[in-house]
Amino acid sequence: MSSNTIKLLAFDLDGTLLDSVPDLTAALDLAMKAVERPGVSETQVREWVGNGADILVARALSQNIEIDASLTDESKSDARELFDRFYAECGHSNSTLYPTVKESLIGLQQAGYRLAIITNKPYQFVPEILQQHGIADLFVDVLGGDSLAKKKPDPMPLTHLMDKQQVSQSEMIMIGDSKNDILAARNAGVMSVALPYGYNHGEPIEQANPDHLIQDLSQLSELLTRC
Repeated sequence: MSSNTIKLLAFDLDGTLLDSVPDLTAALDLAMKAVERPGVSETQVREWVGNGADILVARALSQNIEIDASLTDESKSDARELFDRFYAECGHSNSTLYPTVKESLIGLQQAGYRLAIITNKPYQFVPEILQQHGIADLFVDVLGGDSLAKKKPDPMPLTHLMDKQQVSQSEMIMIGDSKNDILAARNAGVMSVALPYGYNHGEPIEQANPDHLIQDLSQLSELLTRC
């Protein structure tokens, strides 16, 4: 595959571009205390994050990555509502872009690639976060975990984006930090690039068998010339 054929680069957000765990932990801890459940630590949240807010909240209620089957829908819904409120109120002030992210994204955009976000984070939080870090204008499209009927690892967000941007499978790459990103890419028939520093439920990302592994985003440009 010539690098000239790659037109669209889809990025995961949390754990790929942004370390959001400090703010997620603060909001989740407040939500758990509000429903009189044990609080949560940053270490726990780093292991639980990545499958969307509903599952993150259910894991916190369960105090385990395996969700307690006895939890009622009402208890999960109440806790999710509180989490959303506290997360919105936190101002995302403790979330930071990973090293080399901003300059790498700018460089890729200037090189002519179209950039997009496909995250499992609820959409309502995403535009403000991108704006806050000065990268909102770099993306042609942004999909949250609730933007469509299904989220990663389902291929729906990727195929939706390909249709909308009128690119083929060979013209798109998915860049992420978790097996959900790798599986979504595989399910959609597009190439996957993994980063090792994010959130993958405590498992090395190599176990998900990404097509390529890079150490940080600054290496993506060079990889694109070799693909």
